[in-house]
Amino acid sequence: MTGNTIAGDSSNDEKRRRVIISSRIPSPSPIFDDASTADVILRLYIDNSEDDADISAGADQSDVVLYLHSSVLSKSKYFDALLSGRWQNDTDSASKLKVSLRVTNVLIEDYVNVIKLLYCDDFTDVICSVAIAIAILPVALELLFEDCVKACVRFLEAVPWTEDEERMVIALVPMLKREECEKLLARVLPEQVNSSEEMLYELLVVAIHNLSNMAFAKAFVAKLLRDYSCKESARRVLDRVFLKTLKEVKYSLEEYSRPEFRVDNNETEAIQRLHLHTAMKSGRNLLWIIERMVELGVADLAVVEWTNQDSLTTDLQRAFRDEAWRNIVPALPGVVLRCTSKLANVVVSGSILVDRKVRMKLVEDWLPVLRVCKENVSPGISNYKSLYLELEETFLKITSTLPMADSQMLLKECLSFSTRNVDDCPHLVTAFNTWFRRANQPPPPTHPADNIL
Repeated sequence: MTGNTIAGDSSNDEKRRRVIISSRIPSPSPIFDDASTADVILRLYIDNSEDDADISAGADQSDVVLYLHSSVLSKSKYFDALLSGRWQNDTDSASKLKVSLRVTNVLIEDYVNVIKLLYCDDFTDVICSVAIAIAILPVALELLFEDCVKACVRFLEAVPWTEDEERMVIALVPMLKREECEKLLARVLPEQVNSSEEMLYELLVVAIHNLSNMAFAKAFVAKLLRDYSCKESARRVLDRVFLKTLKEVKYSLEEYSRPEFRVDNNETEAIQRLHLHTAMKSGRNLLWIIERMVELGVADLAVVEWTNQDSLTTDLQRAFRDEAWRNIVPALPGVVLRCTSKLANVVVSGSILVDRKVRMKLVEDWLPVLRVCKENVSPGISNYKSLYLELEETFLKITSTLPMADSQMLLKECLSFSTRNVDDCPHLVTAFNTWFRRANQPPPPTHPADNIL
């Protein structure tokens, strides 16, 4: 009895050893469309009908028959669910299961390609272009082939798109899960509503502050502004940059004009130079911004702000009466006067309509700056003479738009426009002749409504 037991145990051990060895021998991998080993026959047929209409399109196309394996098809949740129910009802396990799948609105080749991918562990050789990924993604979604969906989304997220491809990707987004589409949407949708404005603002700031090759950067950003689709957005962005840059100009001149820096000693010279250089650089940036605002017709805020700069005009007059600026920033007066001229001209032309109080203050506050420049800056430097004449004429035209009492006050201040030769200041002669003509003309006839009263 003992020998038989030992013999029996030895026999069982040998059987177990053979099972373990056989389980370690890899079985051959199923091959796509292999009729000899397939246990599922899949028929793909075209159906272009809509709402039970007669099938006309695609009627002459042949169906596609594929020989497949249930063990592979189970990677697709669609086939896994479909086959599990059918196998339960299948009485003959040796027979091949026949399944039909209707193809609508998609090329039948895309279905074949996705089913081929069920037989692959690496999709990189197949999903190698945006067009292919876009084509097979809807099929992978329909068949619930999650590995293929993830591979398509990962590829699309990592490579560039054409404009047409971008539209097709966006059309597929509603079919994807939230986590699948987040990365795709991040490429085409801003994180916040005003992201485009923030981007434009940052580009402007970088172009005028942080680049060594500022001229080309400014030219590029100027083109972006001209081509920008929303004028109001461009206005808001330019307003922000204008106010920021104006603040920099004011701060530099305020620091330069502080009492402790008004004394003449070697200690403060370097600081004075730094403040004047900063004012010059910021002033040039401000002029460029004003030019962009004028070009786009969005200089409303700039005009109003420029007329409320009492402290700035005071600091400028004080600075231009000094000698320091001549050797440090000789072009600073020209930059300041050009900013004033650009904004005054849009008022005169009617491009920007402002209240008469704004028009009067523009002349009243900036006229003293012009006067100081004429007194302390040689007309021969940088063609200042033509700039003086242009701004004088503009101021006189603005003065002509004011009530008689206001224009009378300002015209007395404009006597500084006169020269040794009267022929050199015809604009001033015209302005005074206009004022006296208006002052001496008889009052208009009484309005009929006044008689009734």
